[in-house]
Amino acid sequence: MKRRLSLMLCTLVAAMSLAACGNGNNAGNAGSTGGNAGAGSNVEAAANTANEPQKEAPSYKVTIATAGDTNMTELQEEAIVPGFKELYPGSEINVVGTGAGDAGSQKIFEKLKAQKDAGKTEWDIDVAIVHQSMMKSLIENDLLDQYVPMSANKDYVVSADSKNSLGTNVEGYVIPLFHSQIALAYNPDKVTEVPDNFDQLEQWIKDNPKRFGYNGVLNGMSGVGFVTAYAYHKTGDYTQLTEGPYDAELEKKWPAVMKELKALPATITNGNNGTLDMLNRGEIDMGPVWVDMFQLWISEGRLNPSLKLKLPVPGLPGQPMYIVIPKNAKNKEAALKYADYLSSPEVQAEVIVGRNTWYPGIDANVVLEKASAEAKEQLFSDISADDLNSRGQSLPLTDYFKNLQTAYETN
Repeated sequence: MKRRLSLMLCTLVAAMSLAACGNGNNAGNAGSTGGNAGAGSNVEAAANTANEPQKEAPSYKVTIATAGDTNMTELQEEAIVPGFKELYPGSEINVVGTGAGDAGSQKIFEKLKAQKDAGKTEWDIDVAIVHQSMMKSLIENDLLDQYVPMSANKDYVVSADSKNSLGTNVEGYVIPLFHSQIALAYNPDKVTEVPDNFDQLEQWIKDNPKRFGYNGVLNGMSGVGFVTAYAYHKTGDYTQLTEGPYDAELEKKWPAVMKELKALPATITNGNNGTLDMLNRGEIDMGPVWVDMFQLWISEGRLNPSLKLKLPVPGLPGQPMYIVIPKNAKNKEAALKYADYLSSPEVQAEVIVGRNTWYPGIDANVVLEKASAEAKEQLFSDISADDLNSRGQSLPLTDYFKNLQTAYETN
């Protein structure tokens, strides 16, 4: 994989170098310097200089802090850093894991906030990988660089959650590294007419009692995501629930919606794993699952490989992990190089999709062109890139999200 990735990225050194020209270290220049930094112009410029004597590739020093479980540090150390060092020999990359879940992102926030409050002009972290939950605090405390206009990959940052994250305007501050997406898994031997939208799904559940399973709002986000999407569909309030402002009046619709949902003849599973287990044993025929868990279980032989996925209209929620650059990162030029490498179509295709079976953080159509036939078959045979782009929903604002789960439990 390492050699193949090296070949795929052989043109990126020149292209990414051009993207950084003139950027400097001033985050305030992001809007004025990013206009011509698109990937298309960079590749063209790289092609025009192909016959010129090649300069020795520069080397960079980068400290990257990543929230998440051990798989997130392994991703950097085993799959990202070696390829970056092939492009830029002599580079020094220090990967720091800050821990799983939102607590890991909280530690990154606390580190940056402490250095800002101490008056330091150069901060230790150059690039960070963080959860959605921390974006409001990071932006409100002026801790991030609005670097995306300077990125070589800025034209590929198209997802809804790259613009708005749980009600916070994050446009320009983030590029999603990957997306974890909820979808409906189903047994094609039992489900001969797959529901294409939530109205059809509701009718299918009524026509097939106890053959649809989800875990309510306990023990896993796949069920919570399904409940949330059902509320979006029934109320028509998706935009305000995800972008704000907060209006408690909207919540008055929820008791009736939740009673309607809970009256459906569904099976309640005991969690994310429980839904997959019951699908595998044939105890249910359809249910919401995390796509990455679904693919992992199939690859490990724990799940019936004939099961399929569907992302119905208008969609189901997903969650990104974000690539961000601190405002006073000590090595700002190096940080942009590393962020561009992480978000390049080649790395997204080879590592994010091919190695980790995650959905890409950037435009899936661009990544799909570079993904292996095996990766395309695994991730995009059931859910197309267009469906992923148009039907991948955001989770609601924090207050709505908490109250929505309470509404489900109390009605």
